[in-house]
Amino acid sequence: MDVSFLGFWQQVTQSPVVAVTTLLTLGVIFVNGWTDAPNAIATCVTTRCLRPRTAIWMSALFNFLGVFIMTQINSAVASTISNMVDFGSNTHEALIALCAALLSIVVYSVAASIFGIPTSESHSLIAGLTGAAIAIQQGIGGINGAEWVKVLYGLVLSLILGFASGWVVCKLLTIICRNLERRRADRFFAGAQIVGAAAMSFMHGAQDGQKFIGVLFLGLAFSHGQSSVTGMLIPVWLMLLCSVVMGLGTSVGGEKIIKSVGMDMVKLERYQGFSADLAGAFCLLLSSVFGIPVSTTHTKTSAIMGVGAVKRLSAINFGVVKDMMLTWIFTFPGCGLISFVMAKLFMYIF
Repeated sequence: MDVSFLGFWQQVTQSPVVAVTTLLTLGVIFVNGWTDAPNAIATCVTTRCLRPRTAIWMSALFNFLGVFIMTQINSAVASTISNMVDFGSNTHEALIALCAALLSIVVYSVAASIFGIPTSESHSLIAGLTGAAIAIQQGIGGINGAEWVKVLYGLVLSLILGFASGWVVCKLLTIICRNLERRRADRFFAGAQIVGAAAMSFMHGAQDGQKFIGVLFLGLAFSHGQSSVTGMLIPVWLMLLCSVVMGLGTSVGGEKIIKSVGMDMVKLERYQGFSADLAGAFCLLLSSVFGIPVSTTHTKTSAIMGVGAVKRLSAINFGVVKDMMLTWIFTFPGCGLISFVMAKLFMYIF
C-alpha cells in the first residue's frame, strides 16, 4: 500500500469515494477541535486568567502539538480505533459504510454544539463506527470485543480517576498553600493555570487526534483494497494534516461550551482551575500511553467535580452534571442508530 502523500493525493483526485471519505474525516476532526477543545480552556477563561480569544489560539497551538508529537511517540490509541470494528472483506462497501459513520458524527456533534451541550466526540466516533459495522456485517460479528472493551475501561477511568485526581490534587494544594498570602497565591495560580490549560490542550490533541488519524488511515487502506491496517506505520504527513485541521477547528472557539463547563457546573477559583487542568491532563496521558480511548469531556468534567467536592458537594451544580450525563448516555444509541441507518442507505444508493 502506497502511504506517501503523492499516492494519497492521486487517490483523492481520482476517486470520488476517497475524496468524500477524506473530507468527512477532516470535517469530523475540525468539529472535534471546535466542540471539544473548549473543555480544555474553560477553567482558565472563567477564572479570568486568559481572555477567550487568547485562550482559544493557545489551545489551537497545543492541540496541534499534541496530535503531532504524541502520535510519533505512541500511537496506541490510533491502533485501538483502527482495529475496533471489522467492516468485512468488501473494501468498496467498507469505504461507503465508513463515510456513513463519519457523516453521522458530524450531524450529531453539530446539533449538540448548537445548544451549547458538551458532547463526547470519542463516544460519537465509537458509536458511529460500531453502527456502520453492524449494518454492513448484518450483526455484531463485526465488533472486535477485545478492543471495544477498552471503551468501557476508558469510561470508568475518566469518571473515577478524573474525579479522584481532581480531589487529590486540589486537596494537596490547599494543604501546601494554606499559609500563603492570598494575593500572592492568586498571582501564582494565574500563571500556573495557563500552563495547566496548555497541558490539557496538548493531551486533548494527543487523545482525540489519534482517534481520527486511525479512522483516516483505515479509509486509506480501504481505498487500496486492504481490509485492515494491522502492522502498518502511520505516515508523518497524515499526522501533520490531522493536527493542522484540529488546530483550525479549535481556533473557531466554542464560548457556549466554555460557559457550560467552566461556570455553570462549579464556581471555580484559580487554584481549583489549575487542579482540574492538572488532574485532567494526567488522566489523558495515562490513557494515551495504554491505548485506551477516553472522552476528554468526561475526564475534564469529572476532574472539575472532584475539585468542587474538596470544598463541599453542594458546590457542584448537579443539574448541569445530570444534563451532561444524559447527553453521554444518549450518544451511543443516538449516533450509533444514525450511523446504522446512513450505512444501510449509502450501501443501497451506491
